Formats: sequence, C-alpha cells, structure tokens
Amino acid sequence: MSGAVSGFGMTSQRTRTRMIERLREQGIVDEEVLAAIAAVPRHIFVEEALASRAYEDTALPLGFSQTISQPYVVARMIAALRAGRQLGRTLEIGAGCGYQAAVLAQLTDEVYAVERIEPLLAKARINLRAIKQLKVRLKHADGQLGLPEAAPFDTIIVAAAASRVPPALLRQLAPGGRMILPVGGATQYLALIEHRTEGYVETRLDAVRFVPLLSGVE
Repeated sequence: MSGAVSGFGMTSQRTRTRMIERLREQGIVDEEVLAAIAAVPRHIFVEEALASRAYEDTALPLGFSQTISQPYVVARMIAALRAGRQLGRTLEIGAGCGYQAAVLAQLTDEVYAVERIEPLLAKARINLRAIKQLKVRLKHADGQLGLPEAAPFDTIIVAAAASRVPPALLRQLAPGGRMILPVGGATQYLALIEHRTEGYVETRLDAVRFVPLLSGVE
C-alpha cells in the first residue's frame, strides 16, 4: 500500500465521523449543520503537511498569518445563525482557504465569500474546485466594506475579530437577518446580531480567539 498521506482522503471517513461525534458531545444539536460539516473533506483545505490533523478540533495555520477555523467554532456560529430559520442569501467575510464557505454551501444555494488576501482567495478557488463546489461566489475585496452589489443578505458570518461591528455590514443585513462575528481585541466574544423591527439586537455568546479583521486588500 502507498503512503498514508496519499490514501488519506479515501480513509478519512472514520476520522470525520469521530469529529462529528465530538461536536455532538460539545453541544452542537443541529443535525443539518453536523451533516454539512461531515460532507466537507477538511483535509482538502489544510496544508498537505497538516492533512493528518485535519479532523482534530483545532484551528490550523494557512500561511499569511491566517488560520482555518476550529470545526467546533464553525459549527457553533452556523448553528446560531440557523436556529429556527434558513440561512438564505449568505455573506462570509474572510473566505480564507474556502472551508467555511464549503460548509455554508451545503446549507444554502446563495453563498458569497469575500477575502482581502489575493493568494488565499486563489487557494480557496482551487480548493472549492477540487471538491466540485461551484456555488460559492468569491470576491477579492475589503471585508469591512461587505459586498454592497449583492446586498441585502439574510445571513452574514465574519471569520475575523472586529474592534466594533463594521457599519457597512449592518447596512447590508436584511430585515429579519442575522450576523455573527467575533468582537474584541485581546479578549473576544461572539456577537449574534439580529435585525429586528425595533432595530439591531445583539446577544453575546462564547469567548473566542480569532485573527483581527483588517482593512484594505493585499
């Protein structure tokens, strides 16, 4: 038999199942979210040298001072956005390697993903093509500005920590929509923001640790 790495994608189902079982144990109860995560081969999205760690519940480095998010955090954020509703038209800020966008695309047909670092965006395109996920619309742009040409969005998910909620993202959140993002600096928390008739309502969720949300493009 050839080396374990080359066969990893074919033999990873058991490892992937264990990851899903861990997510259940950690309190993720949305079966559609769990099924979406189970359907995405995370080892495709990590560096080849880290493929053997792809199904650990940990963030992994991508280069460019970025990381692929911990599976639990991806599941937690998407489950909070879904609770009692469908995602609808979804905007992801911080596409990174394309992993979270691939999970989102299992749950809605309209996924837009913005990434400010062009080589990372190129990597996301390659990864999404490798799993034949062609629904995600990728854009090289400053995530703090959102994607006004495709707004409004029913759902916005931000994969980097903002010191405050970017006003442009609030403006692009449809009535009845939800946004989730990490907020803070040295100390961060997940903020779930709902666009209700009376205005924007924020709920603080878990403590988290994300790379900072930066402006501009590279």
